[in-house]
Amino acid sequence: MSHESESQSVEPAFYAHYRSLRVRRHAHGILEIVMSGEGANRSALATADANMHRELADIWRDVDRDPETRVAVIRGEGKGFSAGGDLGLVEEMANDFDVRTRVWREARDLVYNVINCSKPIVSAMHGPAVGAGLVAGLLADISIATKSARIIDGHTRLGVAAGDHAAIVWPLLCGMAKAKYYLMLCEPVSGEEAERIGLVSLAVDDNDLLPKTFEVARKLAQGSQTAIRWTKYALNNWLRSAGPTFDTSLALEFMGFAGPDVKEGVASLRERRAPDFPGKEPF
Repeated sequence: MSHESESQSVEPAFYAHYRSLRVRRHAHGILEIVMSGEGANRSALATADANMHRELADIWRDVDRDPETRVAVIRGEGKGFSAGGDLGLVEEMANDFDVRTRVWREARDLVYNVINCSKPIVSAMHGPAVGAGLVAGLLADISIATKSARIIDGHTRLGVAAGDHAAIVWPLLCGMAKAKYYLMLCEPVSGEEAERIGLVSLAVDDNDLLPKTFEVARKLAQGSQTAIRWTKYALNNWLRSAGPTFDTSLALEFMGFAGPDVKEGVASLRERRAPDFPGKEPF
């Protein structure tokens, strides 16, 4: 997907070190962040490999301290917004305590850095929206999806608890009943249905996604920055108050990466078959 807008190169001091995220400035203080992958991963759908996972966690600190940015837009390109986690990384997490600890820290930082970024964030989701990219997509202050988008939290299909962002934000956005249905069953949600249940701010036709996204971003950028940022800060206290719930859910998720179910989950995904989980009861 493309969008014609006045843009210019960004300062190397802020964003030159990012490889899986492309960053460029637009007029009015709008910063565009594109999840595009790196090298072999720069394909039709960006996969959250180790590098992208780290960059998605880190970039919001840079956005927060960037004096030229008033609002950030995050989007994908090609066939969708974001793919799920790289299965190779998942296998490393299952087999290596140090890798598991590092990714846990990044997953924690991604959620809290988005919440605590003082600048408003607008997400533009199309096609599949899964994995670490979905964390930023749903925690964004204004989330816009195409009606045909497929939002999926795939944790339980993989064999781990839905922990990275789901417990902190899904019940608040769409209610506990819907959150449990979609998260426990790993059911996809269309963009149209996501708007109906309150999971996203807006659902639009495919061709309207980026025009609407940048229209919203311009309104935010041209509004009172103190009023908008303080409103975000106050509203995000709802999310901060759920911090202990999030921390617990993330710990349970990463406990699962050390268990037997995730190995079967990965194997079934690689072999394109239904999983046959061992059936052990955790408590």
